[in-house]
Amino acid sequence: MESKPSFLSTLETMGDYDPDSMPVEQARQLIQQFLAPLTEYESINLCDSLQRTLAADILSPMNVPPHDYSAMDGYAVRSEDLAKAGRLAIIGSAFAGRVFKGHVAAGECVRIMTGALIPEGCDSVVMQEHVQVAGSFIEIGEGHLRGQNIRLVGEDITQGATVLTRGQIIRPAEMGLMASLGFSDVKVYRKLKVALFSTGDELQQPGTPLAPGEIYNSNRYTLLGMLGELGVEVIDMGTIRDDKASLKMALLDAAERADVIITSGGVSVGEADYIKQLLAEIGEVVFWKIAMKPGKPLAYGKIGTCHFFGLPGNPVAVMVTFQQFVRDALRALMGQQPKLIIEFQASCLSPIRKVPGRTEFQRGVLSKDKSGGWIVHTTGAQCSGILSSMSKANCFIVLPASQGNIEAGSTVQVQPF
Repeated sequence: MESKPSFLSTLETMGDYDPDSMPVEQARQLIQQFLAPLTEYESINLCDSLQRTLAADILSPMNVPPHDYSAMDGYAVRSEDLAKAGRLAIIGSAFAGRVFKGHVAAGECVRIMTGALIPEGCDSVVMQEHVQVAGSFIEIGEGHLRGQNIRLVGEDITQGATVLTRGQIIRPAEMGLMASLGFSDVKVYRKLKVALFSTGDELQQPGTPLAPGEIYNSNRYTLLGMLGELGVEVIDMGTIRDDKASLKMALLDAAERADVIITSGGVSVGEADYIKQLLAEIGEVVFWKIAMKPGKPLAYGKIGTCHFFGLPGNPVAVMVTFQQFVRDALRALMGQQPKLIIEFQASCLSPIRKVPGRTEFQRGVLSKDKSGGWIVHTTGAQCSGILSSMSKANCFIVLPASQGNIEAGSTVQVQPF
């Protein structure tokens, strides 16, 4: 990846820099300053390209359509005969993939199906519903136009045109579009390598019995799911003990193998939270606390050339911080074009208690009222440990740092998942 400015040289120029209480938008901007997209690419089979990122523009090697085709089932005619609105002799048929090879002269027409090549001499198609058939003849009325019901050569795409641009995510539509142009292979950026581990002696994997004080490691699975949606290559390192030496070894190992490290837990101020200390020893830290709720203990830094995101330990805070900060950072590193974050206003049916000072991301359920207006209500208790609230929700209710209490019926900003 290309070199970017060092953390320290950039941060020294910021008069309002506060790593202990970073505003949400400032944190987003800071992270983006230190992201350089992947440059390594590979050529893969089009069948394997779903969710990958284009590493080069796609130029059309052909016109689409490559010829003039019928857009309807009907009869291919000459526009000169259309003007006469008379009787035409049917001299043959044209189907998709089966070309009529003759020439259509004055007073003649050809039965044609959708997708069939327009016969030589014809320049218009009359829909079958608009003619009267009498044996081997048709009767055409008035009101038809030259060139009607024909897909013209190059109407969709002209030869040499840029149809897809570098950085686009390949979705089913893009796969079909490239196939329609004859591409069997596509150049994509290599997969971003993301090392993932959780910290905490209390964490156990599902399927094992719990001793007193232990909990199941849900964060591993939510993060694996969110990373899976992005199509990155995950290096799953499991759970690391709350031991400074073990964590240091894990961080150094991950930094050697991955482009990005994501951890959950270990970034707050507890006695066994070593991540912040280790980053100061073996890397650089931009910030370790965000002025937001949930997700205040969020760390971002680098270990060598490897980016580091230290997410909180609470399950909801993990998902919120990933969606608000990590996801877009990973997309940028993958070379993807920026993705539009959709936000709009809705009437909030729930009263919300809030103290000014931090941006809050409340979990909400968005719907429409009888008049078609957007309405939203909270999922209930908003504790950062209530993971079921994320399952029930379909949006965030975004409350700015300056916002105080919200009365029922107030207008709020929502961010659909």
